[in-house]
Amino acid sequence: MRTRLLGRYVVGQWLRVFLLTAIGLPFVSVLTNLTDNLRRLLDRDLTPGTIALSYLYALPENIALMIPAASLFAIVFTVGPLARNSELTAAKAGGISFHRLVFPLFMISALAGIGSFYLAEWATETTARQLELQKERVSRSLTHRFNFVYRTPDGWIYTIRQLDADQGKAESVVLERPIRGDSISTTAITADSAAWDSTARQWVLKSGALHAIEPGREPRTASFTELRVPALDQGPRELLVEPKKDSEMTYAELGAYIASLHGSGNDTRKLEVQRATKLAIPAACLIIALFGAPLAVSAPRAGAAVGIAISLGTTLAYLLMINLAQAVGASGLINPPALAAWVPNGLFLVVGLWLLGRVRT
Repeated sequence: MRTRLLGRYVVGQWLRVFLLTAIGLPFVSVLTNLTDNLRRLLDRDLTPGTIALSYLYALPENIALMIPAASLFAIVFTVGPLARNSELTAAKAGGISFHRLVFPLFMISALAGIGSFYLAEWATETTARQLELQKERVSRSLTHRFNFVYRTPDGWIYTIRQLDADQGKAESVVLERPIRGDSISTTAITADSAAWDSTARQWVLKSGALHAIEPGREPRTASFTELRVPALDQGPRELLVEPKKDSEMTYAELGAYIASLHGSGNDTRKLEVQRATKLAIPAACLIIALFGAPLAVSAPRAGAAVGIAISLGTTLAYLLMINLAQAVGASGLINPPALAAWVPNGLFLVVGLWLLGRVRT
């Protein structure tokens, strides 16, 4: 019973600091960015209401990035006062060890990390909406797309003049599979139109011609009234998706994009590191908590200023290491590249476990 009451007490303290930091720091970041860009946004004839709304859409991304720092602040300002006010000593006298006392904080830090990951996934959509409101990007059509090229993971390239996703129809379609090696032929298909067969999950090409080019042979051409190509199974909604920056892609979307680029022979090391970072940063919530809890009791008489210094110093060091790891991974010095994103977590984990083992229980 005493353990449960004490657990609820420390979790309550943790939650108060965590929520204040997780919401307060992003607001400061957003306001700073707004101040720096206000004149530029007003020059685009944006109303104050539109500008304010666009920065509300920026909050999810900022909160997701700040959650690991908020987790560190929360655990330092929960455990630190316990040591300073001799509450840790009282708990130990009652038979509750330091490790047992901070265990609920480690669990809730892990939950915060999971929440950070899913919030970052959702933030890819809100960030895109922010860019549209600020006229950094033209608003996307939800049903039509014009004059675009799409590459499939297995090498086919679509060139389409007009796509209507609602009707499942396309006009002026050109499909091509480039040569890879001396023994592979090039196949090109032209069609006046195409219709999506949702039952068979195939495009039905209409009124066109198929061209086959093989090394050392004359090109061959065959006309058709209707043609189905089983390999072309990307639906209208998949073709409707416009190119995004890697920061605007979810973990799964970035994985599919990397596979597509890798299949066509492109260098994907930088993207692989950034994809791994989408997992490494949420995992840091728990790892930094393991590091921060014993550090907070290393100077039991220190005041709030020392707690702030520990939290800010650790956060800045971690961010610096993440940026350095991304550069190292993209350069190819670490193989596989994704491993680079986990190097800072590994270092903090080792130091955290060492500090945790030195704490008197």
